[in-house]
Amino acid sequence: MAGTLTDEVPFLDLREVNARHADALKAAVARVIDSGWYVLGRELEAFEREFAAWCGTRHALGVGNGLDALTLILRAYRDLGELSPGDEVIAPANTFIASFLAVDEAGLRAVPVEPDEATFNLDPARVEAAIGPRTRAILAVHLYGQLADMGALGDIAKRHGLLLIEDAAQAHGATRGGVRAGAFGDAAGFSFFPSKNLGALGDGGAVVTSDERLARRVAALRNYGSEVKYRHPHRGVNSRLDEIQAAMLRVKLQHVDEDVATRRAVARRYLHGIQHPAIGLPRDVTGESHAWHLFVVRCARRDALQRHLRECGVHTLVHYPVPAHRQGAYEGAWDVALPITDRLSAEVLSLPMGPTLDADAIERVIDACMAFEADP
Repeated sequence: MAGTLTDEVPFLDLREVNARHADALKAAVARVIDSGWYVLGRELEAFEREFAAWCGTRHALGVGNGLDALTLILRAYRDLGELSPGDEVIAPANTFIASFLAVDEAGLRAVPVEPDEATFNLDPARVEAAIGPRTRAILAVHLYGQLADMGALGDIAKRHGLLLIEDAAQAHGATRGGVRAGAFGDAAGFSFFPSKNLGALGDGGAVVTSDERLARRVAALRNYGSEVKYRHPHRGVNSRLDEIQAAMLRVKLQHVDEDVATRRAVARRYLHGIQHPAIGLPRDVTGESHAWHLFVVRCARRDALQRHLRECGVHTLVHYPVPAHRQGAYEGAWDVALPITDRLSAEVLSLPMGPTLDADAIERVIDACMAFEADP
């Protein structure tokens, strides 16, 4: 089953994703250009109101990217006296490195905890076992678009007096019990990287929260620590979602729910059609708790499967081939065995997923997976 130039299945075609809204996006950009105001203006204010309402929180603050969103949450809690230098933040070992970098940037110490192997997300039992005298927060990552067990994690946080922060960078549109990602914890960080379910046409991020004090402090920290121009009571940074990106995100926010519904339909087709003994499927989530930012399978011969799919014209990616505790940046940081995380990094493979994937492309992906010869 060799692929040809006419039947390639891209991992995600961002040109096609954005072409659906080209006229509205161009009009939004033109509106900003004509306004003459390009930073911290009306478009950002409007997007922040709309995004907060969509998430179900009182506040949203647009920032430069998803990493800054998490860092600013933690820094703001430090400023407000909720956290102190050296305090510990429990985080999943199985995550993108940004989750750990944010903790470091805030002067805190990350404690990696193994995931639940069925969901790839934080295992609440292991979280509770990892709580120590310096633990002050839990950072719950909704990996691949699936909500972590926020009910159990919320109970743990409440019993131990811990902050509960969501890394919702991949979870736009995930819901449980009518509550969206971002509205479960004390605060959440979102990314608007172009490939996200709600993606800008450049970098961007947001902090969402219903905590008034936190919102005010993040608003100041993102703008050089200033609440009033040329007055800087806090040591801040420059991390502001610009007007053009905010205007385009306002356009795309109107379509996120529809796009997530399409992603769920693609996932259902994959779950039904891929029945290969060597390919482990993600947990079948029949509700709305998974936004399917990524559709990630497992295979003991992952590299062979990826080569086979590429030969069939199916493009895939690995999220993530090297876990954070194996990165050079964290050499010697933790003296801990993380066998589940190591195993996942060697076995996971992300199949094509997106709101523009048509039925023919989906079937080609399924057929290619089913044609994989598992025996070496």
